[in-house]
Amino acid sequence: MKILAVSDQVVDRIYALSSNGHFQDVELILGCGDLPYEYLEYLVTMLNVPLFYVPGNHDPQFDIKSVASRAQGGSNLDLKTVRHKKFLIGGLGGCIRYRPDGINQYTQTEAYTRAFKLLPKLFLNQMRYGRALDILISHSPPYDIHDDTDPAHRGLKALNWLIRIAKPRYHFHGHTHFFKNNIVNAETTVGITKIMNVYPYKTINANF
Repeated sequence: MKILAVSDQVVDRIYALSSNGHFQDVELILGCGDLPYEYLEYLVTMLNVPLFYVPGNHDPQFDIKSVASRAQGGSNLDLKTVRHKKFLIGGLGGCIRYRPDGINQYTQTEAYTRAFKLLPKLFLNQMRYGRALDILISHSPPYDIHDDTDPAHRGLKALNWLIRIAKPRYHFHGHTHFFKNNIVNAETTVGITKIMNVYPYKTINANF
């Protein structure tokens, strides 16, 4: 399945690429946070494929009564799992808390508490399908993997834990901005999991 994963930065070139059919073979859009919901809605409209996303620390706090707090045509996958075609996909939004009043920001302990809420869903997936997850999406990177040392960009240890117990084939995240000339590798493999920083966008051929 070909996936378009996006995060953190609106790329003007995406508008031209999507309108001229460049992404016509994309079957799924995954949003890893900190993007205007209008941008995600545009991609859904142009590509006419499902969108699953998680919120970042610059996104509004989700409110079921507020249309502005969600991307129309997409599904917020924070603390949820879904089966799309043959793929089991789960999400954990937000990042490390670096401001007392920060939206979608969590201490390491709070992030663990949130991640634990996925356990029943992962257990059911394991019982039903023989595996917990195929794809994990998040805004934050895991701790000490693709993160940085400044307070706003440390990774979440709860993601390392999720990767260990759920063993997804892929983990896509944003939040840390790696450029082509950056010495840090934006792809890392831990066990069977390929961890990828998708900033600002990547197309991935995901194998089942």
